[in-house]
Amino acid sequence: MRIRLAASCATAALALIALVTAPSAAAAPTVPTDLSVAQGGNYPTESNRDGSFSVTWRSEGAYDITGLTRLTVELPPGVTTQGALMYSMPYDYTFTETVSPDGRRLTAWYYGTMVPGRSHFMKVKVTAAGKPSGEIRATVVNVSDLDARNNVSTVTLGGTGGPPVIPPEPVVTGMDTRSGPGTGGTVVTITGRNLDDAFVDFGHDRAPGSCTSTSCVVTTPPGWGVTSVDVATPGGGASAGDFTYGEPEPTPPPEPELSRLSTRGGPAAGGTGLQVAGKHLDRGVLMVGGKPAVHSSCGPEFCTGQSPAGTGTVDVTVDAPGGESAPGPSLTFTYDPAPVPTPAH
Repeated sequence: MRIRLAASCATAALALIALVTAPSAAAAPTVPTDLSVAQGGNYPTESNRDGSFSVTWRSEGAYDITGLTRLTVELPPGVTTQGALMYSMPYDYTFTETVSPDGRRLTAWYYGTMVPGRSHFMKVKVTAAGKPSGEIRATVVNVSDLDARNNVSTVTLGGTGGPPVIPPEPVVTGMDTRSGPGTGGTVVTITGRNLDDAFVDFGHDRAPGSCTSTSCVVTTPPGWGVTSVDVATPGGGASAGDFTYGEPEPTPPPEPELSRLSTRGGPAAGGTGLQVAGKHLDRGVLMVGGKPAVHSSCGPEFCTGQSPAGTGTVDVTVDAPGGESAPGPSLTFTYDPAPVPTPAH
């Protein structure tokens, strides 16, 4: 299962935290994986109470960030939203959102791969019931994010952005249950501190539940085998260890299917941009000759990536939670032959 591979990558990234020295607020060295969030646009005013602003999240680190990313927008009293529009292309990701019953908190979930320098943005439409005032706060959370200094963006209506907000790093001290059926439904309590506004990630599958500053009580999603469990907050991620799924196993998702490959050949050194179309591809990994494509990212019907180094003619497939797609004659990639050396005279 590729989800478990992604979870292992996230755990490895968490281990890098110990290698990153906490810099002063003025310094900003590049760390292996780092997400930032920013906002800007036409906020509501006293004369125009309908507004629209963008929330942008960006990979600032040295390596790809994969897996589940959560975005939140919190609005002050009297200001509400009905949701956001996601504009980023290509659609090599999944994106869902919910709005609280009072319209003052938007929560969005992005699953895909962000390469260094890549950004996404969503447009949030808001309406003010009276004179707009108060703070709009946007956050970004990913378990692999190693720098919390750019995870919170604040704007005061009628003013400017607030001072930098650096949330505290979460600490996990225990998890009461470490096994359960693959169909999910096991109640798990994770204890620690600085767990406010957290979500719990079972191998990049979000576990429904709630968190306080000292504990998270969640219900396991379906899963297979040994899965890493992480708690993610705007202050960073913390590992809770592993959870072992047993019998009965969950019903597997549909098998991925490919219908089109954009590029059929390229140099042996790799680096050729690839796009595939199909269905049931979300949370998958684009594979070229049995090797993961570089910067692989998949949405439900579309994957992108770059060819790894290789030789000959190889199959292009997608390894997704429902299995690996079937190869086909129109789904092959041919590496250019190595140049023949010119004899010396």
